[in-house]
Amino acid sequence: MPAFDLPLAELERYRPDPQEPADFDEFWHDTLKEAAQPEVLVAVHPVRTGLRLTETWDVTFRGFAGDPVRAWFSRPAGVREPLPAVVEYAGYGRGRGLPHERLTWVNAGYAHLLMDNRGQGDQYGNGGATADPHATAPGGPGPAVRGLLSPHDHHYRRLITDAVRAVTAVRALPGVDAARIAAVGNSQGGGLALAVAGLVPDLAALLATAPFLCGIRRALDLTDAGPYGEITAYLSVHRGAERAAYDTLSHLEGIAFARRAHAPAHFGVGLRDTVCPPSGAYGAFNRYAELSGSDPRKEIHAYPFNGHEGGDAVHVRRQLDWLCEVLAFDPRPPV
Repeated sequence: MPAFDLPLAELERYRPDPQEPADFDEFWHDTLKEAAQPEVLVAVHPVRTGLRLTETWDVTFRGFAGDPVRAWFSRPAGVREPLPAVVEYAGYGRGRGLPHERLTWVNAGYAHLLMDNRGQGDQYGNGGATADPHATAPGGPGPAVRGLLSPHDHHYRRLITDAVRAVTAVRALPGVDAARIAAVGNSQGGGLALAVAGLVPDLAALLATAPFLCGIRRALDLTDAGPYGEITAYLSVHRGAERAAYDTLSHLEGIAFARRAHAPAHFGVGLRDTVCPPSGAYGAFNRYAELSGSDPRKEIHAYPFNGHEGGDAVHVRRQLDWLCEVLAFDPRPPV
């Protein structure tokens, strides 16, 4: 796919007007207040994985409306001191899968929580284990359009709330340094991590690659690739629903979350990405932390000849080096 968005020089200066509703802060304050419960953990059970160097637990925590949300929690085997933790969010249509699938962060020495996506897990990967009992509002079958006509009903109100609660959950688990928590994700996961950065004021770090839900209105004009294509397909049938849909999506806008963030941030983007157009990531990066009263360290890495895969393993290595430095973490075991 040829480059189709703005040239890099323009992306580096791109600061779109905020397309956020007047009640954005109130909406999320009230949503998270409703979800807050004194006991976030429901169950924590060790699991056998066949891996000798990693210990894993099957975790259930209370998310949106107190609903049970599943996650895998892993630590390097035999390490007992509190560790900084990476909370990772999975991509669109994917569930938490199997506990041995994602080992990069735990092999780098971190505690690692991989959150399941409620009501997802059936499009690719190895499945999920978290139901979405509230997915009854009008909308299409895909998560991007579930409850599209009201921000109170939309799937991402629930999923973003789960993502915030996952940070609370990991802080309640043993062997975690609660002051050093990073939110990490690619695509949908990157959008969730970015939302967490805007909603959790004491997050220690954000790593977001090809984040979904950034510059939503522009993305709908640029691409018909899913998940944005699911929204345009819905609106092509439900003519006249645009106003309600745009209002809902404005409450989920990643650039709005970015403006409110505090944590040091590391972004990655492929300039030929037709799934999550690069102008969305740059819009979030260039407006990052502008409302928070802070000036955190931030950097973005562009891959001119890559699409949604971005920098792939090259970018992951950059993330590993950056996070060690930001968290002042030496992953080497003591001699």
